[in-house]
Amino acid sequence: MKILLANPRGFCAGVDRAIEIVERALSLHGAPVYVRNEVVHNKFVVNDLKSKGAIFVKEISEVPDQQVVIFSAHGVSQQVRTQAQDIKSIVYDATCPLVTKVHKEVARKQKQNHQVILIGHKGHPEVEGTLGQASAESPVALVENSEDIDQLDLKDGVDISYTTQTTLSVDDTQHIVDRLKNKFPHIRAPKKDDICYATQNRQDAVKMLMQSADVLLVLGSRNSSNSNRLREIAEKMKLPAYLIDGANEIKRDWIKNANIVGVTAGASAPEILVQEVVSYLYDHGASELQELSGAQENVHFPVPEELRRKQ
Repeated sequence: MKILLANPRGFCAGVDRAIEIVERALSLHGAPVYVRNEVVHNKFVVNDLKSKGAIFVKEISEVPDQQVVIFSAHGVSQQVRTQAQDIKSIVYDATCPLVTKVHKEVARKQKQNHQVILIGHKGHPEVEGTLGQASAESPVALVENSEDIDQLDLKDGVDISYTTQTTLSVDDTQHIVDRLKNKFPHIRAPKKDDICYATQNRQDAVKMLMQSADVLLVLGSRNSSNSNRLREIAEKMKLPAYLIDGANEIKRDWIKNANIVGVTAGASAPEILVQEVVSYLYDHGASELQELSGAQENVHFPVPEELRRKQ
């Protein structure tokens, strides 16, 4: 059996930054610090930060007054920001800068009186945060698929713009964008694609990997959007793919007839998990490892100035 490693894989700059913000806040203020939602969607990362003193909450109402609050990498609504101010918390914003870009785009288009359409998955924290940038008088319309587009009922004569969740499949999103442009010929696109560089690079890497591999193992948690998209790419190529949190979830039947096993990791999964899978595969018949070449990522997002200054 041969192992093929996708490249790039694993942590992106936004995830690196979010984790560093939590760790620096713990170092500066001591435990506990409160994180609204999982700072990134990965069980290993969340459990590690819990062991260091981070407390993850669903709602700001679960946080005592005047405590440290960190917003997750997926971003939050304006309502959540107000709630954090109301309890006089010390706030550190770990929202990925690429998500912040989408938030600012929504706010800017609304000031220009555009009807904004968001392409994304209902219920995902990033989508909830983006929808929460809109005013009550002019809500953002969410579409997940072509059927949602058919049901859109927008006012005549209103300028229309669209934006997207950052962690979607490039191919699936283009299909929906094409449908939107067909229905609304004058719809305006964002200045730059909203699907982030890391999401696209990891998807391109899997497409290259699966030209050779018989099966794909994706390191990533079930609630990680970008990790699910990697699994779906292989499935659309009619190849088996499995989303796992770690090597302990691998089933022997998945790999027993595979000559080449592809391995990758979503943008919120650490490299240590990849190496544990590699070790597992060596223990179960692998004799060769190859890491594919891929896009070089040199992006770095600095942590907030107040955390850098106080270290």
